[in-house]
Amino acid sequence: MKRDLRVAIIGCGNRGADVYARHLTEVGVTVSHLVEPRPARLSEVAARHGVPAQAQFAHWDDFFALGRVADAVVIATPDDAHIGPAVQALALGYDVLLEKPICLHEEELDVLQRAEAASTGRVSVCHVLRAAPFFRAVSEVLSSGRLGQLVGINLVENVAFWHYAHSYVRGNWRASPPAAPFILAKSCHDLDVLRWFAGRPPIRVSSSGGLHHFRPQQAPPGAAQRCVTCPVPDCPFDARSIYRSRPLGQWPLTVLMAGGHTLEQALEDGPYGECVYLGKNNVPDHQVVTVEFADGLQAELTVSAFTHNNTRTLKVMGSHGELRGHLDHGEVEVHDFRTGGREVIRVDTAGNHGGGDVALVAGWAASLRGEAPVPTPLAESLDSHRMAFAAEKLRLDGVKIPL
Repeated sequence: MKRDLRVAIIGCGNRGADVYARHLTEVGVTVSHLVEPRPARLSEVAARHGVPAQAQFAHWDDFFALGRVADAVVIATPDDAHIGPAVQALALGYDVLLEKPICLHEEELDVLQRAEAASTGRVSVCHVLRAAPFFRAVSEVLSSGRLGQLVGINLVENVAFWHYAHSYVRGNWRASPPAAPFILAKSCHDLDVLRWFAGRPPIRVSSSGGLHHFRPQQAPPGAAQRCVTCPVPDCPFDARSIYRSRPLGQWPLTVLMAGGHTLEQALEDGPYGECVYLGKNNVPDHQVVTVEFADGLQAELTVSAFTHNNTRTLKVMGSHGELRGHLDHGEVEVHDFRTGGREVIRVDTAGNHGGGDVALVAGWAASLRGEAPVPTPLAESLDSHRMAFAAEKLRLDGVKIPL
């Protein structure tokens, strides 16, 4: 049984280095190799984990040329560069922790599935919500049968106005292509949760949504191109108020300050100090997806930028009971129609993604050591992406029946 694990990190951005590498070391795993094209960031992360120069690489081709030199790999490269290194890793028999989204083109899902089928390695997609204590508590209620026949699920991803501005207006996911569509990049987690709770495959999808607010025509009079020189008062998306009030050394400031930049340099020169109304983004800020699962279960996901908090809220409707949940509050409320009873289950939701990041990494490390099964089979993880690709196509087609 493997105990002393060596894992290579391919892609040393926020998720690869600041999340997965950090939590792996917390559970006794050695970060043995690093792949990162930005020299300054590579040096910074290598120093953090004591990775020697001969184990640092600018491209994954050079790392894979060594053959099998670690127990497993984490792939946290940009969205459009997941499949290539994943297929190479599987060809060498590596187990892979693969950042979502898996890919930007639906046909690549089959490429990955075939590569895994031909390998001794296994792919675990970073669907962190499955590991979060809140959603695990919900799953336990559903599995108990207390709600009777499941009929409907309403899940809302409250992105938060400032988070949307950070990631989807100013950040790496503001334009698709080249980044993944909003519903895939932000919400394949949530679609995976719906698939998990349904316990059956999806059969139909519908979707609508669009970019409502973050456009040049919505800019207030007198708005400057950069927040540091903008005279507009009380703008909720002012980068100065969003970032200066947040603690150093934590996300999202770690994104702005990666590579040795100061916060003020990032606001003056980088994309995170730009006005949100410049028109550099094209992804929706509000989208609704409806999924029908086998046996008629209906599920609805709403993803919106226009919320004050960054959380998920949930309602599950069954023939014999109803469940309501609020991730930030750590509360799962169960109503029993038979007895009239009400139970509130409280869970610890501390940490990123309600504790999901830590739990996902711990579970994956346990599976590598032979102490637990692979967290979720790849075939089931792929369903979330198939739903997302279908939803984006339907949103863009915009087919509606006039009344």
